[in-house]
Amino acid sequence: MDRVADGVRVLRLRPPGRVQRLVNIYLLDDGGKVTVFESGSVGMAGAIAKAASSLGGIERVVLSHAHTDHRGGASKLGAPVLCHPDERADVEGDGGEHNFDWSKARNPLIRMIGPRTVQRMDGGPVKVDATLSEGDAVAGFEVLHLPGHAPGLIGLWRSADRLAIVSDAVFVCDPFTMTARPGPPRLPPPTVRPDDAAARASVRRIAALDPATVWLGHYGPLTGDVRGALERAAESA
Repeated sequence: MDRVADGVRVLRLRPPGRVQRLVNIYLLDDGGKVTVFESGSVGMAGAIAKAASSLGGIERVVLSHAHTDHRGGASKLGAPVLCHPDERADVEGDGGEHNFDWSKARNPLIRMIGPRTVQRMDGGPVKVDATLSEGDAVAGFEVLHLPGHAPGLIGLWRSADRLAIVSDAVFVCDPFTMTARPGPPRLPPPTVRPDDAAARASVRRIAALDPATVWLGHYGPLTGDVRGALERAAESA
């Protein structure tokens, strides 16, 4: 667990079948406890609970979106779960898998094993206790609605230090390869980009904030000329 900003710590965890610690779980100071932003896959719940217990325990779990590598741990954490209204049905349903297009995965092995891998990460449907919308406050951050990868994907923005936590609105790898090595910022992979126009608009919106640092759902962070890198990503093929 690393402290990466005032009141913000990140756990870098390893999903099933991977050797890289490419999943980021955020613990946000929240009145003597923590708000957990992202809950990873189901097997990560123990590590999250242990880390949170050292910081006063979990106040609530905020899901950026419903995909199983983000909702899986929430099923085992025993805390109230919040998400965007447009994501509620998928959090309480199939994890948004109906929006995946496995035919767009370039690797034929991934097309074959991808659905099973996604299911292995899951703890099943999760009851949503409340919803968060654009502009709501979470542990000193403002909620951003960033659709494209998922209809109700949300990120967090703190203007005081220009810190954005944007989950899978931005990628630096294609997880639907066998290596998933990080590189420059990019759009969500086509396999999980059901709304291309919205995904590009979301990346442009993050860029327009002119963030100093952007933390992601996988790998990261982005620093340096973040705005320029995101603008290029939004215009990429």
